[in-house]
Amino acid sequence: MEARNLSEQLKRYFGFDTFKGDQEAIIRNVLAGRDTFVLMPTGGGKSLCYQLPALLMEGTAIVISPLIALMKNQVDAIRMVSEDDGIAHFINSSLTRAEIDRAKEDIRSGRTKLLYVAPESLTKEENVDFLRTVRISFYAVDEAHCISEWGHDFRPEYRKIRPIVQNIGVAPIIALTATATDKVRGDIMKNLGMVDAREFKSSFNRPNLYYGIRPKTQDVDKDIVRFIRQHPGKSGIIYCLSRKKVEELAEFLQVNDIKAKPYHAGMEAAQRNETQDDFIMERIDVIVATIAFGMGIDKPDVRFVIHYDIPKSLEGYYQETGRAGRDGGEGLCITFYSRKDLQKLEKFMEGKPLSEQDIGRQLLQETAAYAESSVCRRKTLLHYFGETYSEENCGHCDNCLHPHERVEASAQLVKALRVVRDVKENFKIPHLIDVLVGRMTEEVLAQKHDQLASFGIGSDAPPRFWNAVIRQGMLAGYLRKEVENYGLIKLTNQGWVFIKNPTFFYIIEDNDFTDADYEVATTAALDDTLLAMLKDLRRSIARRLQKAPYLIFQDLTLEDMATMYPITEKELLGVQGVSEGKAKRFGREFLSLIAKYCEENGIERPENLRVRSLPNDSKQKVKVTIIQKIDLKVDLEDIAKACSLEFEELLTEMETIVYSGMKLNIDYYLDAIMDEDELEDIYEYFREAETDDLDEALGELSDYAEEDIRLVRIKFYSEMAN
Repeated sequence: MEARNLSEQLKRYFGFDTFKGDQEAIIRNVLAGRDTFVLMPTGGGKSLCYQLPALLMEGTAIVISPLIALMKNQVDAIRMVSEDDGIAHFINSSLTRAEIDRAKEDIRSGRTKLLYVAPESLTKEENVDFLRTVRISFYAVDEAHCISEWGHDFRPEYRKIRPIVQNIGVAPIIALTATATDKVRGDIMKNLGMVDAREFKSSFNRPNLYYGIRPKTQDVDKDIVRFIRQHPGKSGIIYCLSRKKVEELAEFLQVNDIKAKPYHAGMEAAQRNETQDDFIMERIDVIVATIAFGMGIDKPDVRFVIHYDIPKSLEGYYQETGRAGRDGGEGLCITFYSRKDLQKLEKFMEGKPLSEQDIGRQLLQETAAYAESSVCRRKTLLHYFGETYSEENCGHCDNCLHPHERVEASAQLVKALRVVRDVKENFKIPHLIDVLVGRMTEEVLAQKHDQLASFGIGSDAPPRFWNAVIRQGMLAGYLRKEVENYGLIKLTNQGWVFIKNPTFFYIIEDNDFTDADYEVATTAALDDTLLAMLKDLRRSIARRLQKAPYLIFQDLTLEDMATMYPITEKELLGVQGVSEGKAKRFGREFLSLIAKYCEENGIERPENLRVRSLPNDSKQKVKVTIIQKIDLKVDLEDIAKACSLEFEELLTEMETIVYSGMKLNIDYYLDAIMDEDELEDIYEYFREAETDDLDEALGELSDYAEEDIRLVRIKFYSEMAN
């Protein structure tokens, strides 16, 4: 087909004057009956690559898609470009027998150009028998990364596509995905038998997207409310890993007058469809969802994507952030990161096959490295997908807008390269770091790597530093990651040369998410002057009462006061860590100071920063249960089980209880598990310490377990603060 005619058909069916990027070349390859592999970022126009050729070719194109909930939207969109509703259909488990029969009749008559099916539906014998009688123009495998175990959304049923295609009738295949590393790309084409496919790979760079990582604190829900209020009326998606959190956060946003709704697979299909339509039609501004939401959604003006939890892979992260700013306009991508979330994700893998656990952990390591890195987010992300970003500063991510100091590290890079060489280029980053710092792990001993000359040559720096050296060495081209044996680190020619003739090499040390000095990029403006005055007042009260300052109010409580400017007791009770007892006992002096400060400095108190708490009956019931069972001297492990909590979660709930002014007498439990001298040692530490910070306590009390320290801290708070 001539270029002019193809452009005319584009205008006729879709109203566009010109093709984007590789669209025209891809469509011509499909029209020529050749296998085609398309790697195109979200918003690049993948669906047009199979929709237009399907409309122009003889027969029916089979579109295999994993998302039943979105098929209706896609079919409706195609029907909009034609006067004939029979031009597109979907067949899945949501249809009645009569609806399926009607669709089959349209397909038999030749009216239907596009048939959308889920892989599960494609494998049904009755559908296979029917499709054998149909003239098929080609197969389109959408979200093709689902085929690969290394993809972020692996689905075993996708592995059955090739045998089914051969059973129904061979025709050209076009596989499309928005995210795929070299490993995943090879896996897809091998599994689909597309050995001679022509590949089309678009740039992964989305210059309009801002990427930012923020430490996840106890106030993350409030931080999100404040962020959304700073972007009123704009569309956004918030991703959470659990359905429970989706429900809770959506309710919390609603309580704070934000038009939001939840979306997850546990909801009724009709309810999900209604929520989806409300979002597209702008009856609501925010969707709180699990990762099932958004694939294939054609909403170009999503202005922000927030990850409440760190995603399981960088591919998942890239695809989900890619739903922002598809029109080329503003797209803010904010992720809240905590190492505890990583530990939870690793725990979820337990019980899965070992190979699956290994893959999952490697993908998590990449995500963690991205989150903690101080290097340009865009450079790191594009490198992961095999693309080089040459700019030193993209000017549109948190690390580039707030750059960290660069450190000359040529000697350290040589050490890292020597270790890669000495272990025969046959190990992954965690093992390389173990050898560098001199850790006697089982693997190191089994491989006899403790006998290497380079063992322990990096013991003068922490593992976090070596992680930065190795990963930035990869970015600079001195190291590469093996594609076939994913994760094995190899030396490049450039790396071999560097060992013999090192030149200058600068790195930026990773962000330390355990460091209290890490600058938290919050949307709320903390008043440092007021905070200093509040700490002075707390210190003077503590001296008067002969108590540690943190027993009056914790630092987080004072920081909240220095952000919210409460001047009434009711407002003070809205500050975290302030119970009615503490408000009555200490509140008057703090409120008086804040009111005077606001008056003298002409401060307009930020109404929009005041976030309403969500009345949570279930959480309150848990706290009441804990208090009652401790009064009855029930074993804490049994209390955790009764409340469906991990032991660590129980400790957190107990800490919240005592921080709010309640007493918990856990002597019965401590007497059973701890030696009297040990208990007194920890107790005495908190009596004399200037802070109750757990990391500092762990440093000073290195001989004791974290659980024991937390338990004694709870006892100390109950007796000394309450």
